[in-house]
Amino acid sequence: MNSIEQIGTILVSFLITVAAMPSFINYFRSRNEGQMIREEGPKWHEKKSGTPTMGGLIFIVAISLSSLLFEIVSHQINATGVILIVILIMYGFLGFWDDSIKLMKKQNEGLKAWQKFLGQVVGAVIFYFVYVHEGFAQVLNLPWVGGWHLGAWFAFFVIFWLVGFSNAVNLSDGLDGLVSGLAIIAFGAYAIIAAVQNQFDVLIFCLAIIGALLGFFIFNHKPAKIFMGDMGSLALGGALAAVSILVHHEAALLLIGVVFVCETASVILQVASFKLTGHRIFKMSPIHHHFEMLGWSEWKVDIVFWCVGLIGAMIALIGILN
Repeated sequence: MNSIEQIGTILVSFLITVAAMPSFINYFRSRNEGQMIREEGPKWHEKKSGTPTMGGLIFIVAISLSSLLFEIVSHQINATGVILIVILIMYGFLGFWDDSIKLMKKQNEGLKAWQKFLGQVVGAVIFYFVYVHEGFAQVLNLPWVGGWHLGAWFAFFVIFWLVGFSNAVNLSDGLDGLVSGLAIIAFGAYAIIAAVQNQFDVLIFCLAIIGALLGFFIFNHKPAKIFMGDMGSLALGGALAAVSILVHHEAALLLIGVVFVCETASVILQVASFKLTGHRIFKMSPIHHHFEMLGWSEWKVDIVFWCVGLIGAMIALIGILN
């Protein structure tokens, strides 16, 4: 795959997103439909209520079209590339269902937890069977112990990884532009790994996501004209976990996606602490709200969190490439 095809992948997904997003935003505004902000969130977020959501639909379409186009053009199309698109669409559809319920009921509660979990598990199981069919070794690469062959237990790891990171990215999507920037960094890191490994199908997919999110960020940075919704965040999280497995650097995602990990840990710790002691560790969780409550602006939180994500990704890449 040459550099022109790589740039083309980014450019096409970027242009599709930028071209389609204004009409999508206007459609939601004409119907007076938008995101309902949760009551327990920061009070100053209430002004965001009514902002168009489900922007993930546009960038999922852009990613899928760009990936398929350049996989065909560069003769890289195979089951690996297709399953990444399938996971993106499946998790995106789950988020679409969730977002649609919220919009119809004019509330911040969508699918029940068990319904969302079941959908995520089904997607992970499909990914696992394709992974096995393609003949990948069921080995979890852990830097502190080397290759660890899990055999049949690898299926449970795949489910845990895809479900866990789709939820982690979803939890992190609470500030304008935050997840867009973090996902660009994370998929950028895995694009480098895929390129080094000559996994051009995975590289094309990562580049398509980067291009689409760069386009989406134009409309999603503060003050956001549109949110990605659960449709976007669940899709990105599931796809990120799938990519980490396909390039055999799953553990690296703990560093590349360090902010997603911290956001999830903050929620778990907050709930556990309150139930066990009656006291909260953070002013509000996920942790990006904690820093808001300390007086940080959204831009400051975004920039600091992006820097942390970038540092984590660089440390992971140095460890992998050296």
